[in-house]
Amino acid sequence: MHRTTALDPLFTTVDTEAFTDRQLANLAAGTLAAVRAPGFLDRTFCKAALTALGRLPTTEYDPTRVPTRIVRFGPSLNDYRGRDCEVDVERYWRDAETARAAWHRAGLRPDPIGVSLARLGSAWGAAVAPATIGGRAVFGGTLREINAGAMIHYDDINREIPTGLFDQDVVAQLAFNVWVSVPAAGGATTVWRHRWEPSDEHHRQAYGYGPNVVGHCQHVRLTPQLGDALLFNPANFHAVEPAHGGRRIAFAFFLGLTTSGQLIVWS
Repeated sequence: MHRTTALDPLFTTVDTEAFTDRQLANLAAGTLAAVRAPGFLDRTFCKAALTALGRLPTTEYDPTRVPTRIVRFGPSLNDYRGRDCEVDVERYWRDAETARAAWHRAGLRPDPIGVSLARLGSAWGAAVAPATIGGRAVFGGTLREINAGAMIHYDDINREIPTGLFDQDVVAQLAFNVWVSVPAAGGATTVWRHRWEPSDEHHRQAYGYGPNVVGHCQHVRLTPQLGDALLFNPANFHAVEPAHGGRRIAFAFFLGLTTSGQLIVWS
C-alpha cells in the first residue's frame, strides 16, 4: 500500500476561464493535478451536441475486457494493441475511416472536437496537429458515455507502446474531456498522485487496478458540470465514479507534447 507522509502543494486543481500555455506545460511537467474550465461549452452548444449524438453509431466495450458498461463512439488505439504491444494498424485504419464518415454524416454543428482543439491551439500558440503513423493522420476525438464508472487505470502511450507508434516523439501526454450531459449526482473523476510502478501489477484487475494500488495517495476529485472541460495528465492513476440520475457523456481525446514542442492529438 502506498502511503503519503506529506502532501505535494503543487498537486492541485486550477479553475480557469480559458486554458493557457503555462497550465498545459505544468500538467506536462507534473506540477499540477488538473485544470478545469467551467462552462467551456454553453448549454445551447451542449444541447445541440446531445441531439446530434443520436446520429452517431455507438458500441460497447467487450464485457470480458471492460466489466463496467461503457458506451463509445470512435476508435481508440489501445483497442488495437496486442499482447506484444504491437498495434494492428490495418484494422485500425479501416475503423478510423468508418468513424470519420459517420462523424461527417452526423453533422455535429458546431463541432465540439473542432472547437476544443482550436481553443487549445490558441492557448498553446500553435495549431494542434493530428498524430500520424507513416504520414497518415490518426482519428482524434471520441465519445464516451460512462454511467457505471471506470476502474482505476492510467494512460501512457510511451509505456503502452514502448517501441513507438507515431511519426512524432511524445514526451508528455494529457487527457481532455468536455461534458455535454451530466448526471444529477456522482460521476466524479479522481486523479491520484501516483504513476505506474512494477509492484502495481499485484493489484491488476481486468484493464485496471484494485483500490489498494493508490492506498492513501494524494488525490483530487472533480465532479463534472454541464459544459465543463477538464485537462489532466493521465499517467497519473485515475478513475470515474458511477453516475446517478442521468447520463454522463463526454467528448474526449489525448494531447501529446512532442520533442519539437508541438501539440498533437489522438484517441
